[in-house]
Amino acid sequence: MALTLRIDLDGCTGCACCMMECPDLFDIDDESGQAILLEPHPSDDRLEEAERAVRSCPEGVITLEQG
Repeated sequence: MALTLRIDLDGCTGCACCMMECPDLFDIDDESGQAILLEPHPSDDRLEEAERAVRSCPEGVITLEQG
């Protein structure tokens, strides 16, 4: 089953840790200043990168889930 990255935008402060850790998976929206997903369903070869992004978020609003 595929893994899905999710961001709880209600808690995102736009610190950009996810983007700095994984620029191929995340960016920061110029208007809102919040994180955006470039690739919500990372491939197996990007799994470690996605897990680093989850750990890098100081607000804990990024999750990696089945489905």
